[in-house]
Amino acid sequence: MKISTKGRYGLTIMIELAKNHGEGPMSLKTIAQANDLSEHYLEQLIAPLRNAGLVKSIRGAYGGYVLGDEPSKITSGDIIRVLEGPISPVEGIEDEEPAKRELWIRIRDAVKDVLDNTTLEDLASHTEDGNTDAYMFYI
Repeated sequence: MKISTKGRYGLTIMIELAKNHGEGPMSLKTIAQANDLSEHYLEQLIAPLRNAGLVKSIRGAYGGYVLGDEPSKITSGDIIRVLEGPISPVEGIEDEEPAKRELWIRIRDAVKDVLDNTTLEDLASHTEDGNTDAYMFYI
């Protein structure tokens, strides 16, 4: 499974919102500028995140976006599934011979485990302190 820019930039949006959690709404323009990304592209990504309830939009002059829940309750798996679809290293696992099927299932389950056990809180605190040894992910 290859995570596209949709998943990567979607995680970026969500991490920025998690860092800003409790401080009011954040505009996509601010997120785009802080990460040197296209605001127009982020606008395309925010809609499915909002539809899934992962973010809420706040209207008005000081509007923007906030997380739909606490950062500790939103996982990277939630975000990736909304933007990328089901997590699977290959299509048609059920059609593979048993030995290969077992390998693909183990890979899929390992990736799911990492994504589903890594919260936005983990990611936001990891990037804030700059400590790259804070979390070790095993696949």
